[in-house]
Amino acid sequence: MTHARTAPLVAACAAALLLSACGSETGGTAAPAPAADTTTAETTTAETTTETSETTSSSAAPAAEAGGDVTAPGTELEVGDRAVVPFKYGTTKTGTIALTVTAIEQGDNADLAKFGDKAQGITPFYIRVTVENVGGTDLSYSSVSLRGLGSDGRGTGVIISGDTDRCESETAARDFTAAGAKYETCVLQAAREGSKVVAASFTDSDDYKDDPVVWQG
Repeated sequence: MTHARTAPLVAACAAALLLSACGSETGGTAAPAPAADTTTAETTTAETTTETSETTSSSAAPAAEAGGDVTAPGTELEVGDRAVVPFKYGTTKTGTIALTVTAIEQGDNADLAKFGDKAQGITPFYIRVTVENVGGTDLSYSSVSLRGLGSDGRGTGVIISGDTDRCESETAARDFTAAGAKYETCVLQAAREGSKVVAASFTDSDDYKDDPVVWQG
């Protein structure tokens, strides 16, 4: 079951949102969308990536059973591995979830046709992930966020959010309230033409902001 996302980057009437930084990650702004364009664009400066490429080895992977220890910040995993992490959504919902990145797939620029001219020179990548409620708390209608990383272990300099025909973002259903409940979703990320997304990172929890869990593709 798909529900409307409440994350601030997705506008209520917009099919998708695309913001691409010009030049390096530390400079440039996104151009606003033309009046006739149904895509909502915001002006933003490109974020500066501060995370380090140093990570712990996959031997530090978490216990895979529900109720097991959470994955240590900085753990490096392979696509297909399961990470158990603390999770907070909004101001009232907290718990423990498991994330399994099952694929990082490259799309075609044509997949971004609905984004208009803002998608020129951009290649989409699709991070497919299975989300499991480990703690058994009420996490209904919540959603997760992952970030694509380039071959240098840093962000790609392109910020993109929304759906394509090949990548539909899902939120947890109303009954995502019991241990073992699962759903699958796709996180849209992108890179400039000639670059790739080769890894996915989870930073959406206080302990992981500067030391993320990373899945290598």
